Amino acid sequence: MTLLAELLDGDRRALARAISAVEDGTEQASVILAGIHHRVGRAAVVGFTGPPGAGKSTLIGGYVSALRQSGRTVAVIAVDPSSPLTGGAILGDRVRMLAHAEDDGVFIRSLAARGHLGGLSATAPLVIDLMDAAGFDVVIIETVGAGQSEVEIAELAAVTVVVCAPGLGDDVQAIKAGILEIADVLVVNKGDSPEAAVTRAQLFASQHLRSGEHRAVPILTATATTGQGIAELVAAIDAKLGEQPPRKTDSAQRIRRMLAAQAARLVRDSVLAGTDPTIEAICQDLQNGRLAIAQALARLFAACAQPKPPEKTD
Repeated sequence: MTLLAELLDGDRRALARAISAVEDGTEQASVILAGIHHRVGRAAVVGFTGPPGAGKSTLIGGYVSALRQSGRTVAVIAVDPSSPLTGGAILGDRVRMLAHAEDDGVFIRSLAARGHLGGLSATAPLVIDLMDAAGFDVVIIETVGAGQSEVEIAELAAVTVVVCAPGLGDDVQAIKAGILEIADVLVVNKGDSPEAAVTRAQLFASQHLRSGEHRAVPILTATATTGQGIAELVAAIDAKLGEQPPRKTDSAQRIRRMLAAQAARLVRDSVLAGTDPTIEAICQDLQNGRLAIAQALARLFAACAQPKPPEKTD
């Protein structure tokens, strides 16, 4: 069987290899992505975001356990900070989810952010499609936890869960980051803390002080380490999923996002490589003030659009 056929058959090793191909941008990845088009759009996609230290990974672990008890299969994308040496994911979240390592109904993959803003990885939308095509019922995305740039998750997930922790000033951060606008469910984790009730009240007040149309966003309290509040979290997410199709975006939007992600990656790699004379000249002119940033960008896009001459062979 081909890798594509094995992936569509639900083979976990084939899924891992397909994700690696997509991350590496190989020709095989293009074939796979074209071949799964008819199999995407079924999985429920749930995003978890929030600041570092809020306990997202532990909460996700409890959520995964509850989903498995109900018979649903789960794939998890844990976006980690990039290693400064290899550029790969640091794998911190996979370490914290080892309880599910032997469960064939759970697949966990860490992706390196690799400098991509928004708390995600540029390949995350493609990996979601691969997991969807492999037949998982629920795909969970955990953002890197970088802070105020993590609103991109709302474009990918049908339901976005924002996790807060007492004592971290999450109510203020939520207002600054626009997180209240993207949250479908708010969870105050570490609910056994004396400050949990205060944080919940602050989030409630912040939600109702906003001007304009009011969205009803449930605010839950949980203690992920003990499992308290997990059942309520599952019920809240399921209720939100029931209000809309599993995927917010249609196929055309997914294609645009895929193209945009790959284009951004190609341009970024070309600029950082420092091997293209045309791009190096653009950088030099920008540094010396001969070009404005808008002019430099226009020339950069034109340079990247030019076909590369074939390499000389002996």
